[in-house]
Amino acid sequence: MQDKENNGPALTRWSFEDFKLMYDSKFGRKSNDKCAPDNNLSDMKANGNFKNTEHSNGNGVAKRETAVYEKFMTQPNGGVHNIAENGVSDKLVKSLLPPFESAEMRALAESLSRDIIQGSPDVRWDTIKGLEDAKRLLKEAVVMPIKYPQYFTGLLSPWKGILLFGPPGTGKTMLAKAVATECKTTFFNISASSIVSKWRGDSEKLVRVLFELARHHAPSTIFLDEIDAIISQRGEARSEHEASRRLKTELLIQMDGLMQTNDLVFVLAATNLPWELDGAMLRRLEKRILVPLPEKEARRAMFKDLLRPQKGVELPFDSMVEGTEGYSGSDIRIVCKEAAMRPLRRLMSLLEVDGRDGNEALPEMGPVTKDDVEVALKTTRPSAHLLAARYQKFNDEYGSQSLYQA
Repeated sequence: MQDKENNGPALTRWSFEDFKLMYDSKFGRKSNDKCAPDNNLSDMKANGNFKNTEHSNGNGVAKRETAVYEKFMTQPNGGVHNIAENGVSDKLVKSLLPPFESAEMRALAESLSRDIIQGSPDVRWDTIKGLEDAKRLLKEAVVMPIKYPQYFTGLLSPWKGILLFGPPGTGKTMLAKAVATECKTTFFNISASSIVSKWRGDSEKLVRVLFELARHHAPSTIFLDEIDAIISQRGEARSEHEASRRLKTELLIQMDGLMQTNDLVFVLAATNLPWELDGAMLRRLEKRILVPLPEKEARRAMFKDLLRPQKGVELPFDSMVEGTEGYSGSDIRIVCKEAAMRPLRRLMSLLEVDGRDGNEALPEMGPVTKDDVEVALKTTRPSAHLLAARYQKFNDEYGSQSLYQA
């Protein structure tokens, strides 16, 4: 009861049962148990307040139940628990979002959380043929600091920024997927659409929230695909918008702050146009790794993996490897797909002549022959060999040269 001498309004307190009953009655939620009679709800609405529910503790003393808000606030970390089978909280679970100073920042964090890869992309290191130097440097930057953190301190602190550059279709995104699969870190797959907003000031806030989320979920990896679309050279054109300059500046500030902390947060960037990146970003991407066109052994492994051997048919792998000089991994896959399509085309022609449909028993498709491979090589041309010399020149000037010895 409110004290008569106190002229202030009485505080409205809800018990958990009151809240549940009111919620079920208002939104129509049904429970397997029998609901309370409607007259209880009428009593609760009396005088505009819900009554406090009291229970006896067995000694004849009435004990008021804690309000819903008090129950939530008394739980550690906002009431997030990991409940064991016996119903007792045994371990606190990290919340999905860190605490933010405003609801606006929290809304931005929720939008960025959609770019966290939840499942595994299922790409292993051995799935990627060749690229041994790139795989070794990625393991050195991401895997080893997590497995052996006692060694990566002081001057040996892990690399915070890695740039993968090279012709399109050579496996840069595949390497990023392998990092997400093998390294067991929180993986943020970020593109330009993730951090660019039409609202003034939101792009810079998205960049800031992204790095706060990464620190909260550490160890984590931020993958910036096609980074040249986000942070090209500043001031190269007078038509550059002010919002674009602010976005680039905020990204550089966050990257610089990342390099001065011990948080296990790594930035992995990929681009096909490394010469268009801003010089300040190149400095923050400490390791710049060329992902080149596949060599002979890598091309041979790709052909054997895509065109599985069949009985009675031997494919000319030597001539296939020699004839695909300058082809990227994506081009080789197109060659194999074109060769595999030729037996299917022959079979489709026979089925059309006979007039069969899919409900009848269909004959098996024939194997891929040597002639099929030769025709596929003639009809498929490389797409990434024109700028190979320019990539090599950029690697000589800015790249991290591989002089590793075991």
